[in-house]
Amino acid sequence: MKFTVESSELQKALMKISGVVPSKSTLPILENILFSLTANTLKLVATDLEISMSATLDVKGSEDGSIAVPSKRVMDTLRALPETQLQFHADTATNKIRMITDTGEYNLVGEISQDYPAVPEFKGESEIVFEGSLIGSMISKTIFSVSTDELRPSMTGLLLQFKNSEMSAVATDGHRLVRVIYSNIKQAKPHKDIIVPAKALLLVLKALESGSNTLSVNTTHIKFSFKNFTLTSRLIEESYPNYESVIPLDNEKKLSVDRNLLLASVRRVSLYSSNTTHQVRFSMKKNELKITAEDIDFGGEARERIACTYTADDLEIGFNATYLVDILSHIDSNEVVFSFSSSVKAAIITPAAVTENEDVLMLVMPMRLNV
Repeated sequence: MKFTVESSELQKALMKISGVVPSKSTLPILENILFSLTANTLKLVATDLEISMSATLDVKGSEDGSIAVPSKRVMDTLRALPETQLQFHADTATNKIRMITDTGEYNLVGEISQDYPAVPEFKGESEIVFEGSLIGSMISKTIFSVSTDELRPSMTGLLLQFKNSEMSAVATDGHRLVRVIYSNIKQAKPHKDIIVPAKALLLVLKALESGSNTLSVNTTHIKFSFKNFTLTSRLIEESYPNYESVIPLDNEKKLSVDRNLLLASVRRVSLYSSNTTHQVRFSMKKNELKITAEDIDFGGEARERIACTYTADDLEIGFNATYLVDILSHIDSNEVVFSFSSSVKAAIITPAAVTENEDVLMLVMPMRLNV
């Protein structure tokens, strides 16, 4: 197997799929990436058996073949190289690999390509074509709220729901919730709600390309297809919690405030909050928001006042500052609207400026206030 390629081009392709490779695995072959050359097309495949990703790259090929290449060693080498032309030689009889540049030669040992797990054939039952920017926006606005608790596997993924020309993306970890509804989606309707693992979505975000991208679904898997990359992931086959039951319908106390001003203030004040609870207190009265934090253990305290639009009854409510910062950092609008009911009920946060065909709702649970 022989080909020539620009080192930077090979590195870019490998970077997009190497995130699939497990750092440690009971099946050592998975710590490799499968290189397969046919004429002038190099195909790269990585898998952890749950998620598989492939990339194609134009090269100057001179001898077809395939070999499994140690992912970490080849990536570390490419990162350390300057921009240069790279000759890749692999002896499939001995599994010895040579990477040659104008100034150096690097030798490593691969594994037999036949030992690499075969990626199962994917047959989609329904398909949706998206702009890459829409998928990127959807993932960016929701993924931070996905749970990392393996005891609740359904919440470790993103729920996608389809209804007529709408698609909803929902993520929650029990403390905060994000729901984004996209309308005017032209699609072949998937047969059911699906839950996509967070790891797969982070890899999709890394590999996204501009232009049209395709999402295909069947009963057990989802496939994202880009120009030169594909990602196939097993779905999380669990029942998602009834998230709609926690979205309050009677939050009539409205607070409008500059998002950047509030975000900066919460970040500063939270430096003086408890290292355990990270609690900040919102105290609202007519057109004024006071943000305070106190660290009883170490004697720290901070308070700030921010101008806002608020005309309802005075209210005090506590939040985990980390959750607030996450939510405010993932809203596009310059101004945000908080909707409250009481100090013990969930607060809803929405962008003041509405984006066409997009409805964003973020929810955060309050904390019991320190007396």
